[in-house]
Amino acid sequence: MKIKKLHELLPLIEGKKIVLANGCFDLLHVGHVRYLVAAKALGDILVVAINSDASVRQLKGAGRPIMNQDERAEIIAALACVDFVVIFDEPNVINVIQELKPAIQAKGTDYTETSVPEREIVQSFGGCVRIVGDPKNHATTDFIRMIAEHRAISKKDETTTDSHR
Repeated sequence: MKIKKLHELLPLIEGKKIVLANGCFDLLHVGHVRYLVAAKALGDILVVAINSDASVRQLKGAGRPIMNQDERAEIIAALACVDFVVIFDEPNVINVIQELKPAIQAKGTDYTETSVPEREIVQSFGGCVRIVGDPKNHATTDFIRMIAEHRAISKKDETTTDSHR
């Protein structure tokens, strides 16, 4: 099974060039896939740290996540580019970084190498930060909004059709 507790994972990856990617991954979309594929290309093992449900709620607010952490982890683990998945409770990935000590922390293009909040921690043990993936023009929040708008339009169309019968 690719989904592990961090302490279970450490002996399995010893001696490998570890890349860490992280995020909520609430609704998997092509931007996520491109980010993870590009991250995997940077090293031997790609570990993806997924925010827990409580962490997502703290970051994104009420109504999030859309899918629970176990379902999100299972979907991410099913991707061929992903070697292991861990779930973390904190609002940021600092504790995972400190324990995992990845050679590379991969972040999406909504960051720059200097704006990554954990950059100094990664560099403190000889790691580096790399920005990967396509331009940030896919966002779960946008998809949720588009789905809600589509649903509202569909309901309006149904109401209009019903009133003309």
